Amino acid sequence: MADYYETLGVSRNATDDEIKKAYRKLSRKYHPDIAGPEFEDKFKEVNTAYDVLSDPEKRSMFDQGVDPMSPNAGAGAGFGSADFGDIFSTFFGGGFGSGSGPIPRTQPGRDSLASLNVELKTAVFGNREKLNVTMYAVCDTCHGNGSADGSAPVTCPQCNGSGSVQRVVRTMLGQMMSSQPCERCEGHGTIIENPCASCLGQGRVRKQRTITVSVPAGVEDGTRLRLQGQGEVGEGGGSAGDLYVDISVRPDETFTRDGSNLHCWIRVPMTWAVLGHETHISTFDGDRTLSIPAGSQPEDTITLDNLGVTKLNREERGNLIVHLEVSIPKKLSNQEKKLISDFEGLNKESQLKDKPQQSSKSIKQNRGFFEKLRHAFS
Repeated sequence: MADYYETLGVSRNATDDEIKKAYRKLSRKYHPDIAGPEFEDKFKEVNTAYDVLSDPEKRSMFDQGVDPMSPNAGAGAGFGSADFGDIFSTFFGGGFGSGSGPIPRTQPGRDSLASLNVELKTAVFGNREKLNVTMYAVCDTCHGNGSADGSAPVTCPQCNGSGSVQRVVRTMLGQMMSSQPCERCEGHGTIIENPCASCLGQGRVRKQRTITVSVPAGVEDGTRLRLQGQGEVGEGGGSAGDLYVDISVRPDETFTRDGSNLHCWIRVPMTWAVLGHETHISTFDGDRTLSIPAGSQPEDTITLDNLGVTKLNREERGNLIVHLEVSIPKKLSNQEKKLISDFEGLNKESQLKDKPQQSSKSIKQNRGFFEKLRHAFS
């Protein structure tokens, strides 16, 4: 797998601006119409690297060891989704002998991606969660203007405001006129004479901020939320992109989720299962009374209505399903053994089933509790 960071000559924690500047420099250096046709492959490598590292999702995939430009990743190789003519137009002024105009200083911001880990209880009821993110925001010093003194940019004396300069290049077709971005103003057509020291004239800086995310009730693990206008601010104080938040729900020690239902397991003494019992269990809604019917069997379930997960975008809730695990003692005192023996003598079920019931299918659901008890003791 190619190392796109190495191709552009930037570090793995390079900012978007550093990646863009490195790409502009290398694209000018290796463009076939300037450096010669023998550099076409190198130019394609540079373009592919920029296509990956300039896209937050592709860059995230690459950082995790997946090449987003490989056929297995669902994208093409080489130029990827970019078009050769578009690249030349963007970085060389629109082709041979023609300009596309100066690049506006104010650019819209990119979308950003963040992750938020929430408790299962948040998924049940919903909640407003705090999320710390680091991204580009408007520079507090110049308020997005880019100038230290608030003055407006002046016309670039090198390109006279066109944002591009003309030069003659030699190609296999002869001499041709090429238009490329002005190096002095970087294609903007204007120059900030006194750049802001905080943002270096960009009008934005990277900073950490806390965002409140409204997590809806019923949200599932892997859900992606969109927060409009909460992404990074563009150059020159441009409008912010959107922030996408991937939700992950932490496993809970007490409950397991299955769709809109919650499941939990409780261990009860065998006497509770035989005679019945009323107890209390914890739920996300507080303590609730649980009535265990007499004669309950191991693996029986008791359903508590409307104590499950709220259904997404609805007011309905699922149920809480309680699974019974009957605790059968492994050691008995002599008195306990006598009581069990007396019970066996009085129990009709044990008298009728001196021989075990056999079947080609599982019969554990039909086996009586006393038979299970006797089986455990034996």
